[in-house]
Amino acid sequence: MSYKSEHERSIQDPDSFWGEQAKRIHWEKPFKQVLDYSNPPFAKWFEGGLTNICFNAVDRHLADRADQIALVAVSTETNQEKTFTFKELYEEVNRMAAIYQANGVKKGDRVLIYMPMVAQACFAMLACVRIGAIHSVVFGGFASHSLASRIDDAQPKMIVTTEAGARGGKAVPYKPLLDEAINLATCKPEKVLIVNRGLIEFTTVAGRDLDYAAERQKHLHDLVPIEWVDATHTSYILYTSGTTGKPKGVQRDTGGYAVALASSMDHIFCAKPGETFFCTSDIGWVVGHGYIIYGPLIHGMATIMYEGTPLRPDAGIWWELVEKYKVSVMFSAPTAARVLKKQDPAFLTKYDLSSLRALFLAGEPLDEPTATWIHGAINKPIVDNYWQTETGWPTLAIQRGVEVMPHKFGSPGLPSFGFNMKLLDDANAEELGPNKKGVIVIEGPLPPGCMQTVWGDDKRFISTYWETIPGKTVYSTFDWGIKDDDGYFFILGRTDDVINVAGHRLGTREIEESISGHANVSEVAVVGIEDKLKGQAAIAFVIPKDASNTATLEAECMKTVDSTLGAIARPGRVYIVTALPKTRSGKIVRRALQAVAEGRDPGDISTMEDQTVLAQIRGVIEQRPPT
Repeated sequence: MSYKSEHERSIQDPDSFWGEQAKRIHWEKPFKQVLDYSNPPFAKWFEGGLTNICFNAVDRHLADRADQIALVAVSTETNQEKTFTFKELYEEVNRMAAIYQANGVKKGDRVLIYMPMVAQACFAMLACVRIGAIHSVVFGGFASHSLASRIDDAQPKMIVTTEAGARGGKAVPYKPLLDEAINLATCKPEKVLIVNRGLIEFTTVAGRDLDYAAERQKHLHDLVPIEWVDATHTSYILYTSGTTGKPKGVQRDTGGYAVALASSMDHIFCAKPGETFFCTSDIGWVVGHGYIIYGPLIHGMATIMYEGTPLRPDAGIWWELVEKYKVSVMFSAPTAARVLKKQDPAFLTKYDLSSLRALFLAGEPLDEPTATWIHGAINKPIVDNYWQTETGWPTLAIQRGVEVMPHKFGSPGLPSFGFNMKLLDDANAEELGPNKKGVIVIEGPLPPGCMQTVWGDDKRFISTYWETIPGKTVYSTFDWGIKDDDGYFFILGRTDDVINVAGHRLGTREIEESISGHANVSEVAVVGIEDKLKGQAAIAFVIPKDASNTATLEAECMKTVDSTLGAIARPGRVYIVTALPKTRSGKIVRRALQAVAEGRDPGDISTMEDQTVLAQIRGVIEQRPPT
């Protein structure tokens, strides 16, 4: 079996290919057809088949893996660590599901989950899909205004939360943010279920707020039957930040998602049942949904939920967990690798990493220096991959479980099965050959696991994703890219981050790569801002490696760009900053940087931390405004 032949089959004969992949999960009732694409661009996968994600992730493993560890919940913030076998996870999920049902939550109802990385968040997600409810996880720490917009869009019957999270050893209040969000929202949830961690004092609202510990005690021995749902039934909504006040709710199905994740665990991650998977993301992001909760559990693996930073109590904590739980596959972000690079290298050799077969990195482009360093430091394969909230699982990756293929620094790889990816000229929609820069698009139908639509707004789904290339109905990734003669894709940056300077089209990624070559640059983000003379001008935000030696850094960065890209690409300003706003998957929120630089409201941004970072950056800009 070769990658090329299997990928071609997944495109040319999706019924055959995905019909085989569907055997990886349990079907209570067989599906009538693999794919219904009678109403493009809406793809319906495995319609008529009845299944349940919770059953596939938990119940079906009880026969053979009841006493195997399923969940490891570790918090270096509160110094707590607890494991749950599949049997114990089954019991906790049933208790949570019983709490839902006792408070009127039923199939199709939405439950908003606003929680840190604690075990109860896992229970809450699995309990939703167990009874056919639709969860919407919002990253713990989102500001009240952003949280309110998600409440109004999802209209949840219940919200599950904690009174606080923790970051860097300090409590981060959640309950006050949630109370303010509910106050701002038009839609008011009937109930708020609170997991009290004992981190802060908080007030409750009589008749609305419920104590999780007390409710759990009421349902200690309850068993809740599986709600078998159609494969096309919505499993969850996950919001992506937008430039407007109304975020996009990515709507995911049930059957297609379970099949895609199960397939990826073999084909991409080469993981094995009974092993341990460690993804350092957060359940508030799509990586956390797929590869902290659902993917590993569906595959019969133990999964680690980690609350904390990679530096607490020290820079060896992740590797300590790898040794202790014999992690075979690890998934993180290039940003985390760059953070660890600044620490004592002894931490990377202190622990036994013999169980670890590969470290996967995604969330932002993986630069060659970072990849080379972390590979040399831990002596393990470093595997890049590329995907989006909308796609739900990697669209570009090396199918390591199918064929041994070379990795190329700077490239996340080749299209995953089912993804018919092309490079198009954004002006005339012509398909481009090797080594030509174009927009990366996916021809329909989108494979299983991808978004069904935008929650409650089919028109927005079509207009946002399928009508951006004139004369072509294709899904736009909104990323520029090239591919080489071997078909490997290279990501050059967002199409909406292209800078048009005096008629010259410049990708922010190209300028960032140039500046990152400076010896004193740890991290860099480049955005284009409005310029009355040139149309747009580039400005750069640089985090230095040595903050005590930045007197000439701006001039040196500009000189570096001059020598590598030419004077036309030279930034108008280089701002020296201490942090950049990021999602938890490591993506820099460039549109927020652009808005602050142009004196605009950054719109729907993620966390309170981001707001603090942007306030600091705003202060730096005000001292030396762009010219």
